[in-house]
Parts: sequence; structure tokens; C-alpha cells
Amino acid sequence: MQVSLIGLPGSGKSTVGRQLARRLGVAFIDSDQVIEQRLGCSIRLFFDREGEDAFRDIEEAVLDELTAGTAPAVLSTGGGAVLRPTNRLHLHARGKVIYLHAAPEDIFRRLRHDTTRPLLQVADPQQRLRSLYAQRDPLYRETAHYVIEIGRPSVATLVNMVVMQLELAGLPVAVPVAPVARSAVR
Repeated sequence: MQVSLIGLPGSGKSTVGRQLARRLGVAFIDSDQVIEQRLGCSIRLFFDREGEDAFRDIEEAVLDELTAGTAPAVLSTGGGAVLRPTNRLHLHARGKVIYLHAAPEDIFRRLRHDTTRPLLQVADPQQRLRSLYAQRDPLYRETAHYVIEIGRPSVATLVNMVVMQLELAGLPVAVPVAPVARSAVR
């Protein structure tokens, strides 16, 4: 089973994704890292040099490839992955999608000192987050099977919330545990 995490930049997709993959005993894949490896440079540099459309073309190809895999994995996507209809279709049809939902103000508090996210390098990043939210929230909801309100819980709590949601949906999430050797007591 593939679980994909979607949401605004800074919603915790990579952080929660790493811990969720560890908990489920499956691979973790960060689509932005895969894209940067293919580009040979940072997304921000590519964005500045080639523009958003060129980046979205590469993102679409990478997401198509990553979601087509059959090995169990947790996939963390870029915040704008849902902008292309093909990405939304592939994500939704090829696995279970969790939308890590947060208000723009909460994300701004987390990201106000972050200089690595190209879409937030503007005069008013909080307003930019509000605009991104207005544009993307309906797309995230269309793509997602489940919405998790992230609020302020710990990463461990968020992972537990995702696992509980998957379990409630009847999906196999238990990690096989090796039997414990017991000595016979007489």
C-alpha cells in the first residue's frame, strides 16, 4: 500500500512521512528530493532559472513514476503537487492520500524564517500562504481520501492519527513483529 501526504508547504509532510514510514516499516520517499536529484540543483534554483511551468512538468513526470510503483511506501509530495489534474488523479487512484490540513496562519508561524521555499520568498509571505490555501485547499480535499487536522500536536501524535485513520478504513497497517523467545519455566 502506498500512502501519499499532501498539504501546504510547511504542513509537516516530510517530517510526518519519515516517522509514518518508520512506524509502518516501509520506504519513505520525498518527491522534492527525487526531483532535486534529477535536476542536479535545488528546486529554488531551478524555479528561478526555468520558471514554475518547467518545474511542474518535471514534478508531474516524477509523481507519475513514483505513484506507479507497487512497493509499499510513504510518499511526501511538494505543496503544489495537486495543481495538475494528472497528479491528483494518479495520487488518488494509486494509493491512499492523507491531507495534512493547517490554517495559513499556523503554517506562517512555522515558516516565517524559512528561506528555502521559492513560493514564499515574497514581500508578504503570510498573504501568499492565504492565497495558496484559497487556491489549493479545494484541490487537496478533492485528492485526499482522509483529512487530518494538524493543529499543534506532536509528530508522534500526528503519525498515530494517520495510522488510526488507515486502520479505521480497514487497511493493513500492522508491522509484523518477530516472536519473542520465551524460556520454559518449570
